[in-house]
Formats: sequence, C-alpha cells, structure tokens
Amino acid sequence: MPEKRNNKLKKHAKAHTIYKNSDGMRVPGTTTIMSILAKPALIKWANDLGLEGIEYTKYLDVLADVGTLAHKIVECYFTQEKVDYSNYSKNVIEKAENCIKSFNAWTKSHTVDPIENELQLVSEQFQFGGTIDCYCKINGEVYLLDFKTGKALYDEQLIQLSAYMQLLNENGYPCHKAKILRIGRSEGEGFEERELTNFARYWQIFDACNKIYKLKKEIERG
Repeated sequence: MPEKRNNKLKKHAKAHTIYKNSDGMRVPGTTTIMSILAKPALIKWANDLGLEGIEYTKYLDVLADVGTLAHKIVECYFTQEKVDYSNYSKNVIEKAENCIKSFNAWTKSHTVDPIENELQLVSEQFQFGGTIDCYCKINGEVYLLDFKTGKALYDEQLIQLSAYMQLLNENGYPCHKAKILRIGRSEGEGFEERELTNFARYWQIFDACNKIYKLKKEIERG
C-alpha cells in the first residue's frame, strides 16, 4: 500500500482535469461517461422550480457555489490547508459553513487517517480517468471516501463510486470498501452516509456506460 504522506497531503488534480493514458491519448472522465444516463430527478426538480416562478439556472448557480465551497472546506480539513474564501459571497460562505457542521460532527465519531487526497488516476485497461476525493483509513480500515453535496444520493453516484474503486485497485491502491458522505447545502437537506455494498453490479453498469459512450463517439466521428 502507498505510504501515508507526512504533514499535509499534496493535491494531485485540478478542476476540469484532462485525463491521458500512457500513450498520451486523452480518455474520458467518469463524470463525462456518466452523462449518457438520463437524470429524471433533475428534470423534475427543474420543472418544479419553474412552476414556482424560480429561474433554475440562477438558483443552481448559488447551490453550486455553496456545494463547491463546502467540498473545498472538507478537502482542506484533510490536507490541513487554509480555505480560500476570496471568491465567494458572504451568503455563500455562511451557507457552506453551516452545512459543514454535520460533517464536523461525523469526524468526531470517526478516526480518519488520510493517505491520498484528490488523487488523479487513469485506467489503462478500461480507458477512463477519475479523481478520488479521499483514499484513507476510517477506524483502521482502508476506504475510498467520496463527498457529495445535495439533498439526496442517487444510483448514478454509486455507479461512479464503483469506477473509482476500479481506478484505485488497478493502480496499486488496494481498496475493498467505499462510502459516500452526502453533505446537505442547508439544514433541511441534512447529512447522509452511504456505503457501497454491491460493487460488482454497479461496476457492470459503469462498464456498459463506458462502452456505449465510446461507441457513440465512434459513430460521431464517422
């Protein structure tokens, strides 16, 4: 197993990461591959906002900022870095810090020992890439820990989690347990912890999505 880094962990990836295989060829990321799946819950949510007279794009921008900052606060907790609040409004900062309270409570009841954070990996076998939020030990057991912000967890997030598991194991980071921590963007959205219990089934779905994605790209290229 790769050794734990001393002091703070080094970040391995940036936003909008471009993943390349060993031949230098670009490969799709897990989020791009998962985009081929329909998201009926998102469509209904946008429709409900419209019925209330709310422009969902502007509403989504605020939620996205809160979610991004909350994710950053969690990341900095593990890397021991200082959070940069300079690009966020006071309202967004207050909302993000408020929704992190549940995460802070979770950390007090769990011993979390980070090994790698924001770890960028590529699967040579299946030709896709992804970024691992946190590869760590939780109460002494090795885990893949993924952070999501929002009001609910969906099957596609567990499918994506199975892809991250594949990336870790293929690249020499042994891991047989994974969980998602859902951090609500408001008190009403709450906090949730979900462990991946059926890796093989979810991985089959991701593998199928990956094949379909690549076939569609071949058709587009003619």
